[in-house]
Amino acid sequence: MTQELVREDAPRTYTHREIMEILSGLLLALLTSMISTSVVGTALPTIVGELGGQEQLSWVASATLLTMTVSTPLWGKLSDIFGRKLMFQVALGLFVAASMVAGLSQNIGMLIAARAVQGLGTGGLSALVQVILGDVVQPRERGRYSGYVGAVFGVSTVAGPLIGGFIVDTDWLGWRWCFYVCVPLAVAASVVIQKVLRLRHVKRDVRLDVWGATTITGGATALMLLLSLGGHEFGWGSPWAYGLGALSVVLFGLAVDAERRASEPILPPRLFRSRTFVLASTASLLVGISLFGVMIYLPQFLQIVKGLSPALSGVMTLPMVLSLFLASIISGRVVTRTGRWKIFPIAGMILVAAGLWLLSLLKADSGYVVIGVDIAVLGAGLGMSMQMLILAAQNAAEGRDMAVSTSGVAFFRSLGGAVGVAAFGAILTNRVKDEMAAMLGAAHVKATSVALGTPEAIHHLPAAARRIVIQAFASAMSTVFLLGVPAAVLGLVAVVFLREVPLRSSRQAALQVSTGPAQSIRS
Repeated sequence: MTQELVREDAPRTYTHREIMEILSGLLLALLTSMISTSVVGTALPTIVGELGGQEQLSWVASATLLTMTVSTPLWGKLSDIFGRKLMFQVALGLFVAASMVAGLSQNIGMLIAARAVQGLGTGGLSALVQVILGDVVQPRERGRYSGYVGAVFGVSTVAGPLIGGFIVDTDWLGWRWCFYVCVPLAVAASVVIQKVLRLRHVKRDVRLDVWGATTITGGATALMLLLSLGGHEFGWGSPWAYGLGALSVVLFGLAVDAERRASEPILPPRLFRSRTFVLASTASLLVGISLFGVMIYLPQFLQIVKGLSPALSGVMTLPMVLSLFLASIISGRVVTRTGRWKIFPIAGMILVAAGLWLLSLLKADSGYVVIGVDIAVLGAGLGMSMQMLILAAQNAAEGRDMAVSTSGVAFFRSLGGAVGVAAFGAILTNRVKDEMAAMLGAAHVKATSVALGTPEAIHHLPAAARRIVIQAFASAMSTVFLLGVPAAVLGLVAVVFLREVPLRSSRQAALQVSTGPAQSIRS
């Protein structure tokens, strides 16, 4: 169908003060949405232990990543059609409503549904922050401001568990406030955005790619359901697994055909002819596997294996918060000064691989200083790589493709996160079961006497059973972290083959719009 496009364009130069005012609202919204995604990381063992058992943890975590992933490429195109500001506010509204419902959840199904809607809003906010930043900041200067975005993204992702831990440990709050706490921040972000976000618009007629949106979303959904539920809700060799796998292949095939035919495709095929876009997207997918996989399952190691409270397990993430923040800010400023960026994602992926390998060496008796150093190494690597990959894709994109290339790279990072959570969850569950079965048999302990509930419940098991559970989780977590190393190495290979194009000092090329009559207005 034909819709009237209200597309923000930014032909004028924004002052540093104007950019910082806009950025303040964007970062507040991003901080809010990303904290909501990660704040439950520390609380999840308690939440699912109360509502549905530890075996549901992977699915509760995957629900948000699933919808965030499948919706990310749509937000960039919708913002081209209906306007950046409107779509940003819609995403924020979805997020607030879903957060309230999640906090009111009475059962695991209600919580999963609310988390899924939360993911829709989070996908819009995380994608549109980068798109709007690309509208108002010239490429050479974008590294400077992207450093702030990367810092907020990383810090909120890692600091969320710290906040969640204190909330869960506070008797008069409880885990439901993990969802309520973000609502006031989101309202504040909405007020700031309404006041400061003033972008120039261009009206033109475009065709909404409904069939492309349907097939891309459907294919990604089928794939995520397969990865999230396979090996747990149904076997990998079951009709359900084959059916979802075939459905995803068919829908992605139809999506390729749809995008070739569409006049305004969601993910234009020409993007995949860009070496930079393909490699940056590949590396982002692999970074997502490392980031989300570690952040969802590290709290289990700290709470179950090390016996820390939710609050203290959150405190243990502070080294990662600090290293990620510093690495992101410093690398962004260096890129702005020099215009050269490739060294940072290369160094970052090396550090990510090293950090995962170090985490795989952790044992039940590993010291807290060792754990802190290991996650600090991982945080520094993530801080150097995440935002630089988006910056590289933006710098190589034509003006008409800036929004879709940005949301495309973000889509693959979210896809990697969903794959990481699902794959690591399946590996962890199977390894824990195998390890426990072997050790229980050797110790002549009945398996029915060992029930996996909350971390607190696990630590109240009889001594023999508790020791077996802790050892099983420690061994399984070592396997999970170790399997993340090859993903990081492949990401390093992708980054090495990126062609370094010096960042432009002018936004003129990036702001070219497609041919056709246009009328500028202000909003």
